Amino acid sequence: MTKSIAAFQDERGRVTTWPSDRRRAHQLAVLSHLSAQLEGGHLYSAADLDTFLHDHTTLEDVSVLSRELVEGDYLMTDGEQFWKAGSRPTGSATLPTRQAEAALHKLPLK
Repeated sequence: MTKSIAAFQDERGRVTTWPSDRRRAHQLAVLSHLSAQLEGGHLYSAADLDTFLHDHTTLEDVSVLSRELVEGDYLMTDGEQFWKAGSRPTGSATLPTRQAEAALHKLPLK
């Protein structure tokens, strides 16, 4: 069941509160909502992502959101740039190799 995030939004639709850990389903709904507003195939710098999050939330510290978006596989990163998961970036940017991604996320190589 998809949780409503209305209780965590203001009249302009911006996220005003990060739900508590006990409300993980609501956290995931907020992350899904934010992710849906990101442009697929677009590369975001850390500054671009911060600007996006500040535009779509009223939270002062958006670092928890950017971390949760990456850890929840809503966003991918090479450590410098971010892109929406499942949408390959366009342009001349190089995607990370499997080794680089494994090192970044401390994952074992398969």
